[in-house]
Amino acid sequence: MKKTIITVVGKDTVGIIAKVCTYLADNGINILDISQTIVSGYFNMMMVVDMNSSAKEFGNVCNDLDALGTEIGVLIKCQKEEIFESMHRV
Repeated sequence: MKKTIITVVGKDTVGIIAKVCTYLADNGINILDISQTIVSGYFNMMMVVDMNSSAKEFGNVCNDLDALGTEIGVLIKCQKEEIFESMHRV
């Protein structure tokens, strides 16, 4: 399984989750786990997704999500699970 960590951070607005999830679904990317919070009007979401059936390569998905984030006013970042795990090991 090719797991990827996707984070979304920014000022809360209507439709952030819908737009990100629509992009993922349209590209065959399955959401395995999702957590989101809103604190003082700021939106924060972390997703673990499976890219095995993705219609696009990892780099293209990251670029697309970066552009989507700019369009909707949030910062969207992608990391492969193994890189995320290495960076956050205590």
